Amino acid sequence: MAKDKKKNAETNAETNAETNKKVTTEVSKSKAKREERKKEVAKERRHKRTVRITGIVIAAAIIAAIAFAAGKSIYLSIIRTTSDSNFSAGLTADGKIDGVNVKDVLNLVDYANINVPAEDVAATDEEVEADINATLESYKELSTDTSLEIADGDEVNIDYVGTIDGVEFDGGNSNGAGYDLTIGSGSFVDDFEQQLIGHKPGENVTVEVTFPEDYDGEEVAGKDASFAVTINGIKTTPELTDEFVAENLSTDDGESFTTAEEYRESVKNRFYEQHLEEYLTDYIMDNSTVKSYPSAYLKAIQAVTKYDDENMMQYYNQMFSSYGMAAYENVWDTRTDDIKDELSYEKELRERAKETAKTALVYQAIYEDAGLTIDMDAVIAEMTEENGEEYVANMKQNYGDGYMAQAEIRDTVIDYLKNLYSTTANQEIE
Repeated sequence: MAKDKKKNAETNAETNAETNKKVTTEVSKSKAKREERKKEVAKERRHKRTVRITGIVIAAAIIAAIAFAAGKSIYLSIIRTTSDSNFSAGLTADGKIDGVNVKDVLNLVDYANINVPAEDVAATDEEVEADINATLESYKELSTDTSLEIADGDEVNIDYVGTIDGVEFDGGNSNGAGYDLTIGSGSFVDDFEQQLIGHKPGENVTVEVTFPEDYDGEEVAGKDASFAVTINGIKTTPELTDEFVAENLSTDDGESFTTAEEYRESVKNRFYEQHLEEYLTDYIMDNSTVKSYPSAYLKAIQAVTKYDDENMMQYYNQMFSSYGMAAYENVWDTRTDDIKDELSYEKELRERAKETAKTALVYQAIYEDAGLTIDMDAVIAEMTEENGEEYVANMKQNYGDGYMAQAEIRDTVIDYLKNLYSTTANQEIE
């Protein structure tokens, strides 16, 4: 009996253990499902929160972009320059900036004591020779001297008749009009020009060429052609001699010359004057500083500068149109590559206006400080004598009295500075 009770107890214990194990397993599974569900819910919540935050960020970005675009548009509407053709705006009739005391807005350089290095303003041999050669080139004449031979680089005058298989083709005949051709320029097909080298004026030469396959003209493209060429002459450049100067260059810019050496010296002096002016103007600009820009005058300069830009764009577009090219759509497209939109154009426009304003301020400051004067009546009279009344009338209409007087102030100051330097230099030499 005791044995049976023990067995029953063991059996009950095993049953209870199995039951407890089963219950524990069920509880664990249930708990695991609850935990898994909690994780899924948490994940869904995180996803929804992420989506919501992302949406908020995107919406904020869109709103910011819209606000920026709107703000940029508003800003542009405020700073946008309206072009104006009134070049005398902001100036008095005598060429000064209206309502501005230049001493209050400018730190002016010591213009009376500028040390100019002689080597920086002296004419170079290269530029003198280049200028003289360019002048002589303009006096080239066609020579029929039969002792001359065509060389590479020569400019010749020829007539020609071109044929293919003995038949003339369109555009292959100069019709006796004479054609100026520079040997080596590549103006004619194949080695046409080179075949003329060594020949003389008056000769008749047969030139054989082959037109390129892609030549513009089906009639001749890829075909062999023969040209009967008559050499009318070779253009020769005169030498700078006393005789040539006396005949052609005896006067230049009010100066008179009788010898080649006098003319050469005048060219050297012209470059010296040019370099001296550049040095002095650069110096007074680089060493003067603007404390504050007159706002009304700066705005007026921006307006006329934009007017000039628009006129330039119109000129370009007319030229492009004649060649079938696309026109500029915006005025800023005519500027440098880094000017890509209206905002960058307006900023660059203002910087250009500042440079112009500074130039006007510096010249006016020196003009007033040195006690210089101008006689505009005499200036207009001289201008009329040189260019005629119509020219002067157009200048006044297009630019106005103030702008013309301001230009005269600039010229007067430059002449004053050059004379001041020349006097100082002569004193140092003595």
